[in-house]
Amino acid sequence: MPVVSLDISESTTMFALLLLVVLASYSSALPLQTGKTDDMLFAEKYLRQLYRLPAGLQGTQTSSSDFQNKIGQMQRFFKLEVTGNLDKNTLEVMKQPRCGVPDVGEYNHFPRNLKWASNNVTFRIVNYTPDLKRTDVDRAIRNALNVWADVTPLTFKKLHEGNADIMISFGSREHGDYNPFDGPDGLLAHAYPPGQGIGGDTHFDEDEHWTKDSSAYNLFIVAAHELGHALGMSHSSDPGALMYPVYSFSTGYPLAEDDIEGIQALYGPNPNPKKRKAKPDAPTKCDPELSFDAVTELRGETIVFKDRFYWRLHPNMAEPDQTLIKSTWPYLPNKVDAAYEYPEKDLVFVFSGIRVWALNGYTLVDGYPKYIHKLGLPRSVRKIDAAVHIKETGKTLLFTEEEYWSYDEEKGTMDEGFPRSTEDDFPGMHDEFDAVTFNHDRLYFFHESLQYEYSYNYRKVIRIMRTNSFLNCS
Repeated sequence: MPVVSLDISESTTMFALLLLVVLASYSSALPLQTGKTDDMLFAEKYLRQLYRLPAGLQGTQTSSSDFQNKIGQMQRFFKLEVTGNLDKNTLEVMKQPRCGVPDVGEYNHFPRNLKWASNNVTFRIVNYTPDLKRTDVDRAIRNALNVWADVTPLTFKKLHEGNADIMISFGSREHGDYNPFDGPDGLLAHAYPPGQGIGGDTHFDEDEHWTKDSSAYNLFIVAAHELGHALGMSHSSDPGALMYPVYSFSTGYPLAEDDIEGIQALYGPNPNPKKRKAKPDAPTKCDPELSFDAVTELRGETIVFKDRFYWRLHPNMAEPDQTLIKSTWPYLPNKVDAAYEYPEKDLVFVFSGIRVWALNGYTLVDGYPKYIHKLGLPRSVRKIDAAVHIKETGKTLLFTEEEYWSYDEEKGTMDEGFPRSTEDDFPGMHDEFDAVTFNHDRLYFFHESLQYEYSYNYRKVIRIMRTNSFLNCS
């Protein structure tokens, strides 16, 4: 649970002095060094700002132990393979839009609890972004504060003038706190922990485009995250938590169990709790009881859906990358039942309930989602449990409960004689499956925590493995 520490009784002068020293170390520029690539320079700046990489390093990536140590620290935080090297996967995470608060150390060196002394906290919106109506900004900020009020005894009062505990503003580049923004994308916002002076203040980068939907950066989501910092929360390494540093769009109640545990460790629970269903923590890829919701190929990569997340596996990536579904496909539901790729038309079909979505890479195909009954399924079928395309036959198998259907992709119709019994046609297999894939004449059936490698030609089980064996889990 992410909780940072600071005694708000420290003097304003001491807090401000230490703050400026820390921020100055973050913003010091490295001299350009011969042979350094743009990626190396970008990584050094990222690590200086967010992981306290000392300024003025000499040498290259391979000879700098400080650089490698900080890369390793960042890789551990994001649950990447810890190599200490600036590999493709690490650089990709660095380039994602995110919060400007460091993942380690915060803005202070104080070793005590950081929280507001009173549960009655004031806030003021100093200025407004032209991207949204003032009423939309007011609503986003109030809703973001209510997210935390719902699970704590905190109350928030809006001031229209004077100094408030939390001063909220929009600004570009250098905006008065010696902690400049970096222009569009990159660092989206930052906030300071509770305390006197700048403590609690929350700043949004005006060079971003702020929205109330998923078309650009959603102000409510970013504000809820940043105001968590203003209340004393640090970053979480759980991708499912609101306090995870990387921006991702999602709908519904934004707090995960990890967020709630963290904020209640500071302020306690709400004495009159509202009925809110917290989002589950991100699934752990090496959990021995892990099951999958769906598995599909996508342009040479493997996509594994689980809850509101997916893992992306690429042949050139040592570790699978875990991401929220809605951060990539905001129009997809949070729960996927089945998925398959039809490579002949560069399409991936995703099923949830009685609807199906067609994706061309990361773009939704016009006319979708559609009802699954448009494929020729009877209305008694309410969901697809698993789906797989057999390239050699041009058929797609759709599994539902104890039966399966065969869909002719070229004709766009269901084959005659279906549904058929899964148990009869695939002897040795369970009646129902969570996911199915096909590769080199082998079907891979996923059922709960087990994966069955099945010979499509000989109709028999070849071997049984753990479901997550190909996620680099022993």
